[in-house]
Amino acid sequence: MSEQRVTRRQFLSYTIMGVGGFMAVASVMPMLRMAVDPVLQVEAGGDFIATTVKVDELTNEPTRVDFQFEQEDGWYTSNVTQTAWVYKDDKGEIIALSPVCKHLGCTVNWNSNKDHPNQFFCPCHKGLYEKDGTNVPGTPPRGPLDRYKYKVKDGVLYLSRRASAVRGA
Repeated sequence: MSEQRVTRRQFLSYTIMGVGGFMAVASVMPMLRMAVDPVLQVEAGGDFIATTVKVDELTNEPTRVDFQFEQEDGWYTSNVTQTAWVYKDDKGEIIALSPVCKHLGCTVNWNSNKDHPNQFFCPCHKGLYEKDGTNVPGTPPRGPLDRYKYKVKDGVLYLSRRASAVRGA
């Protein structure tokens, strides 16, 4: 056995340093986990959601497409239903537009106003969009409708979970 005894002052110093170190680690770990966790997460294969639409059935007339997916918010899991207006343009390219008006977030509908045929119309403040989603000058919307990214797999249309703004528009 060692002949050296731990003094009261040394014991208190060791105890305070131990408790202080534990508290420092306890406060830094959540911040470190928050910074590192997104990097370590496996990207879900569910970035694109299957719709019930077959690509061959799409025409140049915008069609409302509803699709559902499961969303997890903390401890709560819910089924979310999204909507898109989908059509093929003159080049055969698929266009999937969000129905959310860029003015105040109301829902736009295709060809629903007899005074403005072949346009998307927002009933909240009479906002108008062209078929390609660009806003009609002189109406409330400040920008074009957002677009969904899409994929085609086995002839079925898959849409991204969220629509995003069109770059360069």
